[in-house]
Amino acid sequence: MFKKILIANRGEIACRVIWACRELGIKTVAVHSEADRDALHVRFADEAVCVGPAPSAQSYLNIPQIISAAEITNVDAIHPGYGFLSENPHFAEVCRECNITFIGPSPEVIRMMGDKAEAKRTMKAAGVPVTPGSEGLIEDEETAIKEAEAIGYPVLIKATAGGGGRGMRVAHNRQELVNAYNTARAEAEAAFKNSGVYLEKYIANPRHIEIQVLCDNHGGVVHLGERECSVQRRHQKLIEESPSPAVGYDLRQEMGRVAVEACKRIGYNNAGTIEFLLDEDGSFYFMEMNTRIQVEHPVTEMVTISDLVAAQIRIAAGEELNYTQDQLIFVGHAIECRINAEDPETFTPSPGRITTLNLPSGAGVRVDTAIYDGYFVPPHYDSLIAKVIVHSRTRERAIARMRRALESMVVEGIKTTIPLHLKILNEPDFIAGNISTRFMDRFLK
Repeated sequence: MFKKILIANRGEIACRVIWACRELGIKTVAVHSEADRDALHVRFADEAVCVGPAPSAQSYLNIPQIISAAEITNVDAIHPGYGFLSENPHFAEVCRECNITFIGPSPEVIRMMGDKAEAKRTMKAAGVPVTPGSEGLIEDEETAIKEAEAIGYPVLIKATAGGGGRGMRVAHNRQELVNAYNTARAEAEAAFKNSGVYLEKYIANPRHIEIQVLCDNHGGVVHLGERECSVQRRHQKLIEESPSPAVGYDLRQEMGRVAVEACKRIGYNNAGTIEFLLDEDGSFYFMEMNTRIQVEHPVTEMVTISDLVAAQIRIAAGEELNYTQDQLIFVGHAIECRINAEDPETFTPSPGRITTLNLPSGAGVRVDTAIYDGYFVPPHYDSLIAKVIVHSRTRERAIARMRRALESMVVEGIKTTIPLHLKILNEPDFIAGNISTRFMDRFLK
């Protein structure tokens, strides 16, 4: 087992990794920007190293600085968390060249799955259902029109290096397609320095279902069920839950089987998530694979009574999975609400100092956060400040428990999305489980 791990991240996920390391008896090193000197992950790590000024490009994305911090503190491994460098194949390669274990899959697999067009081709070859679409990148308007007419409108133009909804446009006819194609390419170039796009059939009212997998380095592969992530705004998830109200035993078995077989075919190792679109007729299609731990991993931990971050560390250290698929159990229902420092009506960021803080507690309530009373929420990073997770025996009880938890959560000095979540939790369609990726469009109207 590792003796010391550097956490190349910040906020609640950095704290989450520290807690897992504490239980495993592993020392931790926090890296931080100048803006995060007073951050909670810095306080609780065994050591801390400043890696640059506030902007991410000069600190949390600064590979030479992070590797230098790892070398001077003599760590065995680096945990990248999510976001930042977590899916950067070059960073994983540099770690390998420096004899530092990267807690995640190999650089080759990260690169393969990071290119969405290549990932789709790979998954199709592995027998995974994929959304009908172009075989490769679309190089010009004429090809885009030809492909779209073959697929059938509406179509979705997607950036091959995209994420977070950037470089994605829907077109319902030829005129919209030309505009959407050029807009998506320009946006992708600006955001990712890669203007490549491809086309696929646009599924009008799908659910976003993802399968959590764990793969060791000895051929062991298991799935830990599904997460429903359909409640999202502009492709950013707001509420996640497990199990999905739309997925029964047979469908779960089939989606899990497909995910496991895909991981075996591509030689995947460590934790990962295969994301699917679930159509209203029960058909499901591969969307993408996230080669890291995800923000919403706690809901899986709650229903499977597991520690996914500890599992990541154990796998990276060379240990085998200590359970098989048949030994996994699923208990009750879990829901997670992402609490952002944003105006709940306009969604504009709301950085500033927290003047009063009360976090919810009680039976079946978990809060993953790095904020505290008096903490200053910086304007430089993602607006996520806390994740409230609840667990109960049924979905109905879990919703009631989440309402109770959010009603007792007090964050003053800044605006948060707590009021928005409470409104969603009282929405009849959400209560009934009638949700899709279009849910927030209807709800906000």
